[in-house]
Amino acid sequence: MKPSGAPGATSVPLSASECRDLLEGGVVGRVAMATPVGPRIVPVNYHVHGAAIVFRTAPYSELSSYGWDTDLAFEVDDYDPGTEAAWSVVALGRARVMDDPDEIRRVRAERDVWPWAAGSRNLFVKLAWRQLTGVRLGGDWTRGASSSSRAG
Repeated sequence: MKPSGAPGATSVPLSASECRDLLEGGVVGRVAMATPVGPRIVPVNYHVHGAAIVFRTAPYSELSSYGWDTDLAFEVDDYDPGTEAAWSVVALGRARVMDDPDEIRRVRAERDVWPWAAGSRNLFVKLAWRQLTGVRLGGDWTRGASSSSRAG
């Protein structure tokens, strides 16, 4: 018998509500962007604020240089090796630097986004999604299962 997550496993699209639920439960995701030397993927700590993903970066980082006022992709996922079930959520949208102190205060009051990486990361970036899609793989998947990317 083939494990549920093996090649050819059941692939089921997630509803917008399921995608948002999984996105809101996460802590670390990946931002994909285009740079002059090719595509880059950067892991970030994040928080969902309204219909947007907020993360922090350093003012002179590659992400701040090429990742604001442009289209980005954001991805978060999880895989359960016990059941070989998985899910993935992708948000596509335009990123902008947050410069309104009141908006930053509101975000920080909900859940401050403290980057795990060393260094000063005081530039808040907001990725407002225009498309939110997701998929689950395997038959034994549940949203309540323990997860390495979920807040606990």
